[in-house]
Amino acid sequence: MRDAKAATRGGWRVPAGLIGLGVVPLVAGGMRMVELAGGPVGMPESAASGMPVPLVSHILCVTAYTVLGAFQFVPKLRGRRGNGWHRRVGRGLVGFGLVAAFTGVWMAVRPEDGWLLAGIRVGFGTAMAVCVVLGFAAIRRREVARHRAWMIRGYAIGLGAGTQAFTQALWVSAVGVPGESAKALLLGAGWVINVVVAEWVVRRGAR
Repeated sequence: MRDAKAATRGGWRVPAGLIGLGVVPLVAGGMRMVELAGGPVGMPESAASGMPVPLVSHILCVTAYTVLGAFQFVPKLRGRRGNGWHRRVGRGLVGFGLVAAFTGVWMAVRPEDGWLLAGIRVGFGTAMAVCVVLGFAAIRRREVARHRAWMIRGYAIGLGAGTQAFTQALWVSAVGVPGESAKALLLGAGWVINVVVAEWVVRRGAR
């Protein structure tokens, strides 16, 4: 009984950690929404603010993808024990993930921070969309392991902004405000870290 309770508690640590990782970008997105609604300006000026449709869509979908997607990792909510939660929410997450990816690419083609960062954003945004599509296609064929692997990869890319907050904070504390190229590489590093961790999780689960 004690082992079962410990396992249950452990199952909720993953979504708690994932949402915790995404707190900074989620708060930043909320502040940007308040700003767009005519509230006080609390965020640095961004060229994306002049693109309200993709920006608002991106913030809303990334928020849903981050929070709801985190709970897809809870074993209790998968299979019969979850009363269909995993499947119902998963369908919505496919849409949220694709909109988040495509709006991110949309905003990246008008770069404010240089073409290097624009290329990185387009590359990872496209990769995220591909992962979500492949994951959805896999579950339609009832290939559960492939579905799990591709969805983990897609979620890791979607959560990249959380890791990027740390890579940038470490640079600022040690060096100062990054220049254009350094910023691009720091943001790219956040995505690479997430992809590497996701691949480790996928391969560990396969074994």
